[in-house]
Amino acid sequence: MAHQDIAPTTRRTTTALSFMTSMGITSKQSSATRRSRRVQKDNMLKKAYFAGGCFWGLEELFRNLPGVKDTEAGYTGGENEHPTYRNHPGHAEALEITYDDEETSYRKLLNRFFSVHNPTTLNQQGNDMGTSYRSAIFYQSDEEKAEAQDFIKIVNASGYWKDPVVTTLEPFSAFWPAEPEHQDYLQNNPGGYTCHLVYFDTYLDDAGNPLPKQAA
Repeated sequence: MAHQDIAPTTRRTTTALSFMTSMGITSKQSSATRRSRRVQKDNMLKKAYFAGGCFWGLEELFRNLPGVKDTEAGYTGGENEHPTYRNHPGHAEALEITYDDEETSYRKLLNRFFSVHNPTTLNQQGNDMGTSYRSAIFYQSDEEKAEAQDFIKIVNASGYWKDPVVTTLEPFSAFWPAEPEHQDYLQNNPGGYTCHLVYFDTYLDDAGNPLPKQAA
């Protein structure tokens, strides 16, 4: 009985190996193909860079968004290299978002961005004041810039805010990760400080079109 249990598996394995050999495929090549596919998948991931107040709260409201694979708090848009929390002149506290554009889109990320902070207060979110806390989008291409400009028009036309959007559009140059204690801050410090909340669910309908203007 033991021989009968083992033999079919052996024959199937031998047949599979024979087929792979006949096709010129080795197990080493097969592993390389799998690795190549993983690399290709990783290369399909994109990044977006937003600033809108303290990076603690902004990260918390993006981390579990469908299609978002990773978030990292940091600094961008300023004067010095290797900025720190104590020394980041001109830099905004920003968020690097890694996302799969087969599962979400830059437009959907913009929708979330303008829903979880107040884009109409200049250099301020809640109690946090200064250019570090400005509302800003750091675009990496003309396409991203155009999408951001279009979405600002949607936000201004939505009727959600009584004042116009002051979000700046700034060309992306470099992103510097913040210190470890600032990463996943609200996950590691439940109930910690945040100046963010979900002000509105969405500016878009299910088809991705702007919602009708809301009554003041």
